[in-house]
Amino acid sequence: MAWFKREKKGIITSTEEKKETPDGMWNKCPSCKKPLHYAEQVENKYVCQYCAYHLRIGSKEYFEILFDDNQFTELFENIRSGDPLNFTDSKKYTERLEESYLKTGLNDAIRSGTGKLAGQDIVIACMDFNFIGGSMGSVVGEKIARSIDYSIKNKIPFMMISKSGGARMMEAAFSLMQMAKTSAKLALLSKAKIPYISLLTDPTTGGVTASYAMLGDINISEPGALIGFAGPRVIKETIKKDLPKGFQTSEFVLEHGFLDFIVDRRQMKAKLGSFLKMIS
Repeated sequence: MAWFKREKKGIITSTEEKKETPDGMWNKCPSCKKPLHYAEQVENKYVCQYCAYHLRIGSKEYFEILFDDNQFTELFENIRSGDPLNFTDSKKYTERLEESYLKTGLNDAIRSGTGKLAGQDIVIACMDFNFIGGSMGSVVGEKIARSIDYSIKNKIPFMMISKSGGARMMEAAFSLMQMAKTSAKLALLSKAKIPYISLLTDPTTGGVTASYAMLGDINISEPGALIGFAGPRVIKETIKKDLPKGFQTSEFVLEHGFLDFIVDRRQMKAKLGSFLKMIS
């Protein structure tokens, strides 16, 4: 005879009493497909504890990881994009911006803040991929330029965290001009002998890679990040040849001399802290 006998048949919990799992409590690793609890993700710096895959995160999470006690002062937070070309494709550019404001709670694809990293003063500008694919528009260029000016004025290091699909097509030439603008500002930063750290995350592509992302005094990346100008599919279709294994991953880029080193997100703060203390 079985040790357990069901007295009543079926599930008797009413619909009103059923408990739902809160949204965002669980996530699935895109690499190994194993479930990840939110608390474990935060504790593990948003790196899968099973396969070490680095999940895509935004400025909020990077600031939590890098700034001491998550204490920082946000800079130039209220700048928003205009619509200089009155651009319309399937919908108006202004409508896309309004949707992105509501969806992300951000004013554009970048946030900038100043605080302390391992006790050292620093300015960090970080891109957000969720805002129109982290595309580089006029506001992104302006915030980077102003952040660099702030670093020069206060004589503190500048760090740029890139995560972008490239230039913002809705702003056309205005977007492309940001490549020259940010590069010129970085030249002034270099002239003032103030360190510039560039962190390339997944993905860093297009005009961002072709400008400020590759101009760091040190260029670093996270494991497995996509780094390139055009996407692998576009390149393959253009040259009509199969691409090397691991093409455009951070490991491939490091091997070919475009990165200084790759650092696990869980060790990043300690590594950056050591570098800042060494050069101070």
